[in-house]
Amino acid sequence: MKSLRQFDLNLLLLLEALLTECHVSRAAERMFLSQSAMSHALNRLRQQLDDPLLVRTGNGLKPTPRAEAMLPDIRQAIRIIERSLAPLEPFDHADSDHCFTIACTDYFEAVTLPPLMQRLQQIASGIRIEIEMISESGTTERLESREIDLIAGLDSSQPVDPLLISRSWQQEPLACLAANQNKQVKDRLSVEQYCQLKHVLFTDLTGVSSNQIDHWLESQQLKRNDIARTVNYMAGARIVAATDAIMTLPLEMARLFTEMLPVKLVAPPKGIPQIEMVTLHHPLYANDPSLKWLLQQLHQ
Repeated sequence: MKSLRQFDLNLLLLLEALLTECHVSRAAERMFLSQSAMSHALNRLRQQLDDPLLVRTGNGLKPTPRAEAMLPDIRQAIRIIERSLAPLEPFDHADSDHCFTIACTDYFEAVTLPPLMQRLQQIASGIRIEIEMISESGTTERLESREIDLIAGLDSSQPVDPLLISRSWQQEPLACLAANQNKQVKDRLSVEQYCQLKHVLFTDLTGVSSNQIDHWLESQQLKRNDIARTVNYMAGARIVAATDAIMTLPLEMARLFTEMLPVKLVAPPKGIPQIEMVTLHHPLYANDPSLKWLLQQLHQ
């Protein structure tokens, strides 16, 4: 290790070129250096290795026995370094049987997963997706250990570990759901009507239901009157169908429920903010080809 610490590793490529060419000028051309620079490098190598390396004979320069013995190992060392420093190969999705685990909201599971799986069956039929609900704790650790690859669908207004990489994924207008028999609501709600009605609130992994809607209302000294809080949009929609409460949720999710339950779409108050959903992943795997590919599919 002492000799390695003292050796200038920048000279390793020049040494391989000199011993391969056995000619200073040709080695210089190969390494895009001047002849004088290569001659200077040869002198430095001779000093550091305490060996002439190349000796002039009647047939030109010849490598010394030590130089001949070194050359195969030097070439192998260079190949190993080049392989280690080479860019990661792209993810071969077409031939992969990789399984991705995604922790997500039920919006992602109901709205995004079906078309995603349809696409994957067309371009990467061997890939599998496993879905988990977003947990309230241990998120960073599970992403770090790669128990889960990605969190998807989280409201961007919710606090998360700043260590994680958050990427904007999707913006969507909000809509309100009300039971078909709910006579208190028409096609659109004013902000006053909105606050007078009872609400079912959605709560995500942080356990906090306050979000951009509540901040928007607070700026007007208003707030929602909730009768229930749920971590599942489906549960909330079923409560809405059985009561006179309303629920505010992403438009595409609301449309799905109108096909499944006796509920109707109601336009929310003007000015209510859109929902911005994000993906979260661990910086350890930011350059992982398979994860980058998965994120690309989601954004497409």
